[in-house]
Amino acid sequence: MNISSIVVQAKPEHIDGILEIVQNATFCDYHFHDKDKGKIILTIEGENVDEEIKKLKIIQSLENVISAEMMMSYSEEELDREIKKLQDQEPVPAMLNDDTIDAKDIVYHGDLKKKI
Repeated sequence: MNISSIVVQAKPEHIDGILEIVQNATFCDYHFHDKDKGKIILTIEGENVDEEIKKLKIIQSLENVISAEMMMSYSEEELDREIKKLQDQEPVPAMLNDDTIDAKDIVYHGDLKKKI
């Protein structure tokens, strides 16, 4: 299951018409809007990314929608894959348990300050 938030942008004078559609729609869930800014916040759900993209395209094609873009996304499959990777890893790298390696010879690659 995937869930994504969608930010819809429209002219303030068109918000009411778009709200009437999305509040009664089966392809999305309405959460919030700011008429003065011309923004509407929705979520869409799908079994996979393809299903979500189809729903996003429906929203993008609504009359008077200037833009509709995914902002945040949750993918159950992706999360499950990452959890499995973590579970399959050794909790401590073998080199840290190797008494023949001197600590001064271990190179740490986690500092991004010197790489950017």
